[in-house]
Amino acid sequence: MGEIVNLRLVRKRSERACAETKAAENRARHGRTKADRERDELGKDRADRLLDGAKREPPASE
Repeated sequence: MGEIVNLRLVRKRSERACAETKAAENRARHGRTKADRERDELGKDRADRLLDGAKREPPASE
């Protein structure tokens, strides 16, 4: 005979696990210091300037 399972408890366990994973994602996304955000922004700006500087000009039409 199979094990008796309380579906309400299984549902609550599942919801708690889902909430915990969502909380971990939010902590990773929003739990950064101002210095971390500024460093990432400076790195992105530096990469954008490097790419813009390497662009070729289109040939001039005569």
